[in-house]
Formats: sequence, structure tokens, C-alpha cells
Amino acid sequence: MSQLVLFAIDICAVALLVFGLYFPRHRRRDLVVAYLGVNVGVLAVASALSASNVGAGLGLGLALFGVLSIIRLRSTELDQHEVAYYFSALALGILGALSTTSVWLSAGLMGLIVVVMFVGDHPRLLRHYRHQILVLDSAVTDQVALVAQLEQLLGARLHVATVQRLDLVNETTVVDVRYSVKGRTRAASASAPATAGAPR
Repeated sequence: MSQLVLFAIDICAVALLVFGLYFPRHRRRDLVVAYLGVNVGVLAVASALSASNVGAGLGLGLALFGVLSIIRLRSTELDQHEVAYYFSALALGILGALSTTSVWLSAGLMGLIVVVMFVGDHPRLLRHYRHQILVLDSAVTDQVALVAQLEQLLGARLHVATVQRLDLVNETTVVDVRYSVKGRTRAASASAPATAGAPR
């Protein structure tokens, strides 16, 4: 009976994670299917292994290997927060399948995962900080001049500016920029860099 309760808690937790947190914030329908599939798949495999003579360590190892393979062999680019949702869905499935701990402890750990993702991926957390890859229509070899040009262009304070490619023939500079836009509205901060390069 306790195992069925854990299954129900896991389904509720992953539904909250996917439909309550991820999709309303990021709107990627394809990853909704992926997160649900990973969670239920790991839940089923780990439950079957825990009921057999196979060790739980082997089951966890296989589950981790499977998720890492999915992330490694992905055909589209994933951001770091999307990888974090992958592992959260995986962890929820494992906690829902293991019967070595009490129901309340497993439920509490599931709730902790959801709460951490809610706080860590909240739009207001560090909301002034931005990360973009810009393509400048000039070849800038001087780091000080590059920083000054980027700060003027973005109207923001630069924290890191890493040149990824410098083309002296075509007069272009590709630079990875991390900056903060305190005191500006979100709409203004999103539209200003669009003329210089595409956001990552």
C-alpha cells in the first residue's frame, strides 16, 4: 500500500514540476513529453528492479546511464535549467520507486526537489543578469575597447566578455557576454541587444 502511495505522490510531484513550473515558464512542449517519459520510465524500471533480486545500485546506475545518454545524444540544444529539470524528473522517479525509506521521508524529499526548482528557476531570481553571444560588425582586438563598446551598446554593466572568434578579414567579432541590467525594465533590456546579436 505504501508503494502505491509513493507512486501517487511521484505522479503529483512530476505533474507539478512539469505543468506547474516548467511549461508555464519556458513553453517547450517537446520537453514536457521528455520529462514525463523519463520520470515514469525510471519509476517503472526502478520499481521492477527493487521487487526482484537485482540490486538497487544496478538499477540506479542503469537509470542514470539512460538519462545521461539522452542528454548526450540530444539533437537539439538544451539549456542548463532544462538539464536540471531532467535530473529532477529522474530523482522523483527514483524516490517514488524505492521502498527502503519511509513514505513521509520520500514525500518530503520529493517536495524539496520541487521547491528547489521553484526557487532556483524563478524569473525574479537574479533577474537583472543576462547572458548573450553577440556578433559585432567590427574586429576589436583591444579588450578594454571591447568592454567599453559593449557596455555602451548594451547600456549595462559587463561582468565577463570572452571573445570566441575574431575575424580580421570580414571584420567581425563573436563575443560571449555576461552582464547585468539593473535599473532597466525587462522589455528594454530584451530589445536593446537584439540589434547586435542573437540571444543564446
